[in-house]
Parts: sequence; C-alpha cells; structure tokens
Amino acid sequence: MLSENLIVLRNLKGLSQEQIAEQIGVSRQAYAKWEKGTSIPDVEKCMVLADFFGTTIDSLMRENSTDSGLKLPPAPKGKYIWGTVTINDRGQIVIPKEARDTFDLKSGDRLVVMGSDGEGIVLQKAEIFEEMLRRIMSAAGKAGE
Repeated sequence: MLSENLIVLRNLKGLSQEQIAEQIGVSRQAYAKWEKGTSIPDVEKCMVLADFFGTTIDSLMRENSTDSGLKLPPAPKGKYIWGTVTINDRGQIVIPKEARDTFDLKSGDRLVVMGSDGEGIVLQKAEIFEEMLRRIMSAAGKAGE
C-alpha cells in the first residue's frame, strides 16, 4: 500500500526518486527502498512525506480502489476518496460508514444533491447549503441597496 502510493504520488508530481529524497532529507537509496516495499519510513518521515505530497499519513498507508479494481491515489488533505458505491434498482446508494462518520451523517439527515454536466454529483448537508444560500441572498440584497 505505502510503496504503491509513493510511486503514484511521485509520478503525479513528475519527480524522480532522487528529487523527492533530496526534498525530504533522505538518500535516494532509502526512498527507493520505501517504493520497493523492502523497508518503511519511520513515523517522522511519514509525516514529512505526507506534508510533501499534500496528503495525510492515513491516506499514505491506505489502499483505496474502485469496485472494478482500479487503484485510487491518496486523497489530498481535507479531501476524501472512499471508493465506489453501486446504485440499486430503486436509485439508492449506501454512503460508506467512514464518510458518514467523518461528516456526522445520521439517519434522517437531509442532503442536497447537486451536479454538473460531465463532472458528476455532489452531496451536501442541507443545513450547510441553506446557510450558504442565506448568506448569498443577504449579500445580494445589500449590494442592491
């Protein structure tokens, strides 16, 4: 998991092992061993790696993949990738438990479903959306005065 994530993140940045090793203060050989999976960095170096790649230690260590087996890269800090869900014949999905826990979603909560052509669907707690809408409408009213 860690080794694969390091390879993906390095390739996404378009950097060599040597460039990353220099940036985080280790030898190229040490970094290469992490990518090969023959050794693992200590916790402090994991923190440095996570900061360098703009992700979290948890994301570095975790393996995420879609139902079809496509491996997903570690999510940036503050962003989440929980894999895929399947829509049932009634159009329902199950939101992954980690997502429900992270955003404190409970049975009976209201969600706003939004989307953009060609980009996908977004779910947001209705209370947050409605508060943003009130602020926008309030600002628009003040601007019209």
